[in-house]
Amino acid sequence: MREFAQGAAQSAIMPVADFLAPTIEVPTSVGRYKRYTEKDRFRIPNTLRTIGGRATELRFEVTDEIYNCEPHALDYPVDQLERLESQDLENALREGAVAVAEVAALAHEKSVIDAALAAAGAGTGTTWGAAADPVAEIDAAILGVVKAAKYGSLMGVGVLFGASAWVRFKNADKVRGRFVVGRSVGGKGEGVVCPTEATATNLFVGAPEVRTSYMVYDDSAPGLADNVKFLLDDTVVIFARRPNPTRRDPSFMKTFRLMNKFMVPSSYLRDDGRVEVAKFDWSEDIRVTNSAAVVRLNVNAA
Repeated sequence: MREFAQGAAQSAIMPVADFLAPTIEVPTSVGRYKRYTEKDRFRIPNTLRTIGGRATELRFEVTDEIYNCEPHALDYPVDQLERLESQDLENALREGAVAVAEVAALAHEKSVIDAALAAAGAGTGTTWGAAADPVAEIDAAILGVVKAAKYGSLMGVGVLFGASAWVRFKNADKVRGRFVVGRSVGGKGEGVVCPTEATATNLFVGAPEVRTSYMVYDDSAPGLADNVKFLLDDTVVIFARRPNPTRRDPSFMKTFRLMNKFMVPSSYLRDDGRVEVAKFDWSEDIRVTNSAAVVRLNVNAA
């Protein structure tokens, strides 16, 4: 059951959340990690050792930041009548694991995007009209992020578009002009190449990973007509990232999770004896670990 629950949790992880703040598994729920800012930047250590001398130590200091994988939990009640009808509590627990994993993933993605936008600040406004070159703007931001990270070729870069920003990017004149349209082999049919996240990767310097966020939320108060908005919408976030981060590398964001404790299932009987509650516990801590290695662009309509 634990393997099923953890598998459901892994499959439900939202791609944008894991893109912005990749998971790092840690052995203890509380520990230290390196955080980098404009004042406290990543520096390459001196590896030269004199004869008889000590080597430079890679260690954590008392001034380093502390992560704390705080507990999270969701309960999924199963009425005894349902249990009698199914004759199998395990199937009900499996259904609960899938439902809990999906809701937890949505909550996690919103938390990650909110933290990223707060860390990136107000950002820079830009208009991608007929004369604008969005590719050149993003290229400049990528080079700035690489310099800020100071991790060389080991550090990757991510480009995350909001939904409206992606529409404006792919429809910009100087973006469409970079895609070639021609006839297919043999002259039969048309071979059309259009901007997608996969093909846009090759437009930018260093071929960064490109994603688009379609996360939405309802901005209206309860009882009022819904006002659904995209969480990123007209924003583009360019940031330093490693798919498999460590506690020391200068990635923009990371999600700390306790090793082998992600989505742990169990159950208990409610005090009235009528409901078996499937409970799922996990721990995580979302951290901005390099606030200097991010650029935010706010794309205005032409």
